[in-house]
Amino acid sequence: MSSTPEQLFSEREQRFFSEEARHANRHRWVGWFRLFFVIGSVVGCVALFYYGYNGAGLSLLMAGYFLFAVLIRWHNKIEYSQKHQMYLGIINRAEQERLRGELKDFTTGEEFQEPNHAYAADLDVFGQNSLFQLLNRAVTRLGQQRLADWLKAPAAPQEIIARQEAVAELAADLEWRQHLQARAMHHHRKTQQLPQLFLLWLKQPNFFMGKGWLVVLTFLLPVLTIAAIVYWAQGYSHYPFIGLVVVQFLVAVKYQRQRDEFYEESSGMYETLRSYQDMLVHIENHTFTSAKAQQLQQQLKIDDKPASEHVRQLASIIQYLSARLNTYLNFILNHVLMWDFIWMWRLERWKTTMSENISQVLNAAADFEALAGLAAFQYANPSYVVPTISEVPFTCDAQELSHPLIFSANRKANSLSFSGAGHTVLITGSNMSGKSTFLRAVGVNMVLAFTGAATCAKRFAIFPAQVYTSMRTEDNLAENTSSFYAELKRLKILLDLTATGQPVYFFLDEILKGTNSHDRHHGAMALIRQLHKRQAAGFVSTHDLELGNMEQELPGSVENYSFNSYFENGELQFDYTLRPGVCQSFNASQLMRQMGIEL
Repeated sequence: MSSTPEQLFSEREQRFFSEEARHANRHRWVGWFRLFFVIGSVVGCVALFYYGYNGAGLSLLMAGYFLFAVLIRWHNKIEYSQKHQMYLGIINRAEQERLRGELKDFTTGEEFQEPNHAYAADLDVFGQNSLFQLLNRAVTRLGQQRLADWLKAPAAPQEIIARQEAVAELAADLEWRQHLQARAMHHHRKTQQLPQLFLLWLKQPNFFMGKGWLVVLTFLLPVLTIAAIVYWAQGYSHYPFIGLVVVQFLVAVKYQRQRDEFYEESSGMYETLRSYQDMLVHIENHTFTSAKAQQLQQQLKIDDKPASEHVRQLASIIQYLSARLNTYLNFILNHVLMWDFIWMWRLERWKTTMSENISQVLNAAADFEALAGLAAFQYANPSYVVPTISEVPFTCDAQELSHPLIFSANRKANSLSFSGAGHTVLITGSNMSGKSTFLRAVGVNMVLAFTGAATCAKRFAIFPAQVYTSMRTEDNLAENTSSFYAELKRLKILLDLTATGQPVYFFLDEILKGTNSHDRHHGAMALIRQLHKRQAAGFVSTHDLELGNMEQELPGSVENYSFNSYFENGELQFDYTLRPGVCQSFNASQLMRQMGIEL
């Protein structure tokens, strides 16, 4: 018997948290073992030296140092595994919370909201109980920004199809997806920063530019100094050695500030890039079949080497450069071997290689995170359908479509089909009957479809176009703008947009609700006639029943649909079912009576 996604997530949560507890126990025991090992080694060395076994004591000291380093490495690996199991448990718990509609603790994406965006505010793309919270599994700030960008603009038809294929591949690989997310969570504090500082650092002028003499000294002085040491050891004068050391000392003093800044900046940049390394290795080592995923994986190669290998090179350079932190070692290295300058030169060469390529690497990683989020959403909702991208202008064929942010078991689905530019679906209905929710359901599913995600429907075929809404217009005291004028400004943007010839789906809720019935009626009719002549199609909801007469004026282009209410046992009931025709039932009077208004 196959389990549901929620049952599977629950089982995995329990298993991963059990594994975390097991690793925590191992981590604790290895910690105690390290402590006793150090105490035993110290006692043993002291005893051997005390009784005159200097050779044995020295051997034990060296062996103890080596074994302690091995223990530290082992201890750190256990700690990493423990955290990894914990993160996997958290990921599966979060998947269950999303299925239950418990979204309050997830990243809202509000920082990606744009004032006056075409639809994001009206369709709850960002914020609490939003589409972003439902879809996002990205840990890095760059991955979250990539998903936000996809949600804010429709992709080209071929790009949508390419994303769909990649999402289908990733949806089938639950283990790979969740491990990708868990690997990023190990460094979530670093990856929450956008890498702009890192990219600026890469593009800083080469320190050695215009200092050819310094490059020559960097590699010549260490050779001469070592030769001078050999010369001195042969019983000759020590003055050449002292002179060369003084020269290196003077060069080091001259560039002391630059050397310090170089190390501080480079070590900080390494921490930023290191946070992506585990993700990069995970992506590089996987075999993909979809064209989109393969293309992104290719972007992780620089000079025919994996990007993660270049990160390891940076780690090695920073590690050698950090030897300067040891006061005594720093004096020897930087006054005999030009140590800082050698590794600064190596680092500048690394920057030259990476500066032109690192953006494509980070962008590819961000794309994978965004695709993995869409794949997780598709996997968690097996009843959702991958939409068909139609080439017929303004095709919208939806069967049993509903709103993905309504998590009730009794969520109502409706069906609708139309095509062709200039088409308007006119929806009338009583208060609270579901008009606005239906408009948002269609709009949200269009956004999902144009992002490359699965949609909350049994069948959905759609022609890609720009989505535009005017639904939650409010007054603005700071701008001295009434709600009616705010709506007019939104409609002006719509008219300007459609005047360019760009295909647009419009969603106008309670059109021109802020003015008198006469002006509202004539204004709405004029707007529908104007949109009828443009590359646009969409939905208009209204309480103006006379507007339904436009179905006769523009037959085949204006269709009437409605939501109705009814009374049962003295109580107002809704079935939230979309029906053809103008609304025949109204409830405003009854609602006012229930509120105590005497009619």
